[in-house]
Amino acid sequence: MCDTCGCNITPGNQHLVAPGGKFSKVSNGNSAVDVLQNLLNENDHQAAHNRAHFDKHQVLAINLMSSPGAGKTSLLERTIESLKDRYRIAVIEGDLETENDAERIRAKQVPAVQITTGNACHLDAHMVHDALHQLDLSELDIVFIENVGNLVCPASFDLGQHRNITLLSVTEGDDKPAKYPVMFRAADLVLITKTDLLAVLDDFDPHKAQHHVRNLASDAPVVQISNRHADLVSDWFSWLEEEIHLHRNRLANGHTVRPRVQADGIKLHQHDGHNHSHKSSPRL
Repeated sequence: MCDTCGCNITPGNQHLVAPGGKFSKVSNGNSAVDVLQNLLNENDHQAAHNRAHFDKHQVLAINLMSSPGAGKTSLLERTIESLKDRYRIAVIEGDLETENDAERIRAKQVPAVQITTGNACHLDAHMVHDALHQLDLSELDIVFIENVGNLVCPASFDLGQHRNITLLSVTEGDDKPAKYPVMFRAADLVLITKTDLLAVLDDFDPHKAQHHVRNLASDAPVVQISNRHADLVSDWFSWLEEEIHLHRNRLANGHTVRPRVQADGIKLHQHDGHNHSHKSSPRL
């Protein structure tokens, strides 16, 4: 975590380090490393609480992650259009500013809660918890969490979701998995999006992209989709419906599942925190 992105303090957890907050004073007066570790621990505690809420109501929670413009909102629009008569869907939207994406989702006649993060480049469990107060989970089957467009920080934070999905657009490089390994290791499913453009973007090779994913020792399925063509999203729908079935079976047997949160990403944040620990502010 660093001063430049401000991702250590979010609108969801800032009360913890504010004057009088739980972590406003730490062991040596103002240790950035201590503040970071306390915030991460508190986030994980809140995430477990969120997941228990989802599980109580048999709701599958899915976190969508990608760089900006990879097609997360378009994917949600297409999914809602195709599946809203079979599943009760809601969306939690994360953006730095505006309610633009939430308004697009609401236009599809499903509930959407917008979280504006300010300068925080990812959602955290506290922000998701606040959003859940605006949703009736007893009336839902799936909650999609559209994370802030960013290929770094979102992979390191458990929100209480069950699965992570990472989108990679063909307008990006097919070597993105190699360049951003933490994000792609966190994926339970990788969606290569906008494949209708492959005919004109011949410098993107889906097989190379999948090869880079496999080089990360990831066995996550890699699925090619295009929201513009019904036959090119069917594999995504099949994965989703199977995941709903598996989730309900897990819950019936007293089990749940956590996403592939990446400790490597957290270590990077801790390393940055150590480098900035001489500063008087708890911002790392």
